[in-house]
Amino acid sequence: MAVRNIRTLGDDILRKKSRVVKRIDKRIITILEDMAETMYSTGNGAGLAAPQVGLLKRLVVIDMGDGLMKLINPEILETEGTQKVTEGCLSVPGKWGKLERPRKVKVKALNEEGKEFIITGEGDLAKCLCHEIDHLNGILFIDRVTEYVK
Repeated sequence: MAVRNIRTLGDDILRKKSRVVKRIDKRIITILEDMAETMYSTGNGAGLAAPQVGLLKRLVVIDMGDGLMKLINPEILETEGTQKVTEGCLSVPGKWGKLERPRKVKVKALNEEGKEFIITGEGDLAKCLCHEIDHLNGILFIDRVTEYVK
């Protein structure tokens, strides 16, 4: 495993749409492990998407304190309600903003064995899932901010 460099605002890759992962092989597994190690190395990240480490692949890792989740080709199936949240991002260091996210989301993804699973996230997990999936579509939280926090 290796800690990868996190791309920051101004890097064009953060604005590009990621490609679907068609084959889950050792390389994909290694990328997911590296992404997790990179996220943990920051000391304050709850999620990381592949574009943030320079790869246009639909890969996300999340750990909200309940253990590591690795999502391959995640997609939001349903959303419910809204919540006002405050977000930051490892790719936009030093900036925090208020925005609106769904209160609840249902996401479909593949695990490392290629098996499809569904995760339902509420509250902070819903926020994190939406934030990371936005990264896969070239969207940053600053695009949705209604007010910056000092």
